[in-house]
Amino acid sequence: MTTLTLTAPPALTPLLARGALFSPLKRRPRPDAHVPPTRLVLPDVRIDLARLTTYERVCGFATGADALPVTYPHVLGFPLAMRIMASRSFPLPLLGLVHTSIEITQRQPLAASETYELGVRVAGLEPHHRGTQACVVTEARVDGTLVWESRSAYLARHRTAGEPTSTPPREPGDGTPLPVRAEWRLGGDVGRRYGAASGDRNPIHLHPLTARLFGFPRAIAHGMWTVARCLAEQGPQDAVRLRADFKAPVLLPGTVTYAADGPAFELRGTDSGRLHLTGDLQPIR
Repeated sequence: MTTLTLTAPPALTPLLARGALFSPLKRRPRPDAHVPPTRLVLPDVRIDLARLTTYERVCGFATGADALPVTYPHVLGFPLAMRIMASRSFPLPLLGLVHTSIEITQRQPLAASETYELGVRVAGLEPHHRGTQACVVTEARVDGTLVWESRSAYLARHRTAGEPTSTPPREPGDGTPLPVRAEWRLGGDVGRRYGAASGDRNPIHLHPLTARLFGFPRAIAHGMWTVARCLAEQGPQDAVRLRADFKAPVLLPGTVTYAADGPAFELRGTDSGRLHLTGDLQPIR
């Protein structure tokens, strides 16, 4: 794998335009498709405190503390991931990609005053009953020591040989709900506000019209906003391991209930009871 060191974060708007240009050529990846053999590295990353505060407010975190939210390094690494996924050599279409899961290992509390080195690569492709997923790995280091890492799965939806012709089978995690802790009324602008704070301006999150182009009746909330909003209820974290699975899109506007019991948490539709997110947050001993 080739390592490419950057001097500044890539600009997201040109990357989105490039990804949109190449997307029609990638509607269905070839069975022998390969991921770009490149690892992008951005050294000497310092936290923009104003941008961090905006992110914390959008997601419900307390502001003003020196500790970064567990999910924030994902935001820092997102431009690098976008550069890879918007390239001609990336085999999946950028437009319409759906974030389906994330695993995060935070080995110590992360300070907003620290300087980080970020690294991003695509680990590989894997089949999904609704298409093909790419696994994107993001790492954060301090003085050469790995302090945070994540593995994100992004789904490109397309017909597959084993795709059901009717309703897909019930997925694990649709069982007994956890105890409800809070109810949130989500405005239609949640996707635009989180997009401005994070840089993730995928059209499926921004407006009903652009979401319909990709099969959604209305704009949907970012998966990373839903997991961050849940973690904000649990307060600052030390060394932890997080797993979150995005089960079904949260349509905007809408009302959802946050539930938790011990390390497990979930997000459901208030009226429908539909499971949108399951998660598990465990301390690292």
